[in-house]
Order: sequence, then C-alpha cells, then structure tokens
Amino acid sequence: MSTIWFIITLIVVGLIAGAIARLVVPGTQSMSIGATIVLGIIGSFVAGAIGALISGQGFELSPAGIIGSIIGAIVVLLIYIAVRRRSAA
Repeated sequence: MSTIWFIITLIVVGLIAGAIARLVVPGTQSMSIGATIVLGIIGSFVAGAIGALISGQGFELSPAGIIGSIIGAIVVLLIYIAVRRRSAA
C-alpha cells in the first residue's frame, strides 16, 4: 500500500512543482497537464540528486521536497526551453 501512496504523492508534488515552475519562468510553454506533471517529477529527482551531491552523500536518485522540486523543475524547464529554441533555429 505504501508504493501506491508514494506514486500518488509523486504525481501531486510533480503537478504542483511543474505548475509553479511554469508560472515563474517567463514566456509561454505549450505543455499539457501530463507534461507539467512529468516536468515536476523530473525536477524533483534532479533536485534530489543535486542535493545528495552537495551534501557529500554521493549520487543518489531520490525525490526532493517541495521547494527542491520547484527549483529542480525550474532548472529542467529552462534547459527544455533552451534546447527547444536551439533545435528550432
């Protein structure tokens, strides 16, 4: 039962972090709700990995808290926008 709650929590935190990241980053991003959730989830794991590296515990792929997830989602969104602009040019 705890695995189901972990997945539900991951989706909800992903949605919140992705939505806040999209609100913070200027410009329009044409992303669906599903893509926003994926953005937040990827941001959460990126922030968790960076946090583990900074703390000296080594690389560990784990979800971060909500603040870390938002920061990670902003970083992932900025990278996504930069790659999308470069490929369009």
